Amino acid sequence: MTERTNPRPVEPSDLKRRIGRTGVWLSSLSQEPAARVRGAAAEIERMGYATLWIGETPSSREAFTHAALLLSATDSMHIATGIANVWARDAVAAANAAKTLAEGWDHRFVLGLGVSHAPLVRSRGHDYSSPLEFMKDYLDAMDQAAFDAPLTETPPRLLAALRPKMLELAAERTQGAHPYFIPVEHTARARAIMGSEAVLAPEVAVVVETDPGRARAAARRYAEVYLGLPNYVNNLRHLGFSDADFENGGSDALIDAVVPWGDPDTIAERVRAHHMAGADHVCVQPIADDVETQLDHLRRLAPAING
Repeated sequence: MTERTNPRPVEPSDLKRRIGRTGVWLSSLSQEPAARVRGAAAEIERMGYATLWIGETPSSREAFTHAALLLSATDSMHIATGIANVWARDAVAAANAAKTLAEGWDHRFVLGLGVSHAPLVRSRGHDYSSPLEFMKDYLDAMDQAAFDAPLTETPPRLLAALRPKMLELAAERTQGAHPYFIPVEHTARARAIMGSEAVLAPEVAVVVETDPGRARAAARRYAEVYLGLPNYVNNLRHLGFSDADFENGGSDALIDAVVPWGDPDTIAERVRAHHMAGADHVCVQPIADDVETQLDHLRRLAPAING
């Protein structure tokens, strides 16, 4: 029988080094055939991005098996869930799935967890009345989960966090936070709330297009679903946007703040702005009509944001 050791937690400083300064966030991979997913992941790794983030929705690939598909197609790139939905499986299943992936692929897996959104959660038959308390209980149960296979370290966890209380929980109970659909101002506030040690890894959607009309039209198509979800709208209100900013697909000021657009150098400046505001890692999500175009945009962005 293999001798068991007590797995050690990953220090936030070590996780910052592992995931690198920039990564890629691609929900579109969940809609592609498995062979195409493997090829895209391998190509993103060759471009020099240190981490690839994937999402989870009620109609997408299941987060942990999707991560296994990506881990099997790459050699050194980290794979992170942005996020695995806590309502999709109980805490013990999530804890042990994460440990299985970490042990099986040289600790290249990062578990991003989130409470999702009221409409999506209620559609699954769950009660969304106390998401913060649910997350606290979920983390408690994860910490208590037994795991028989050998493990040298526990897989790192990040929380999808927007508002102060969830950001505080992320800093206290996990390695850090993974905010989504946010402007630079949120990154600065999140850093102030979480302190200097915790990992801060925001997602930033980008449009590689220099024409303002075409760029904002693409950004509005992307933003439409998020501007219909209270968590995101309330967070943006907290940052100073008004009701008028949410009308007609979003004001130019709101769209430009949340979805940078322009040539690769312009977008790289916005990525650096998040770093200067306190982000340790920025995962860019290229907005385009298909995966091939997204990959092309990532190739064009790589020298500017990975240099």
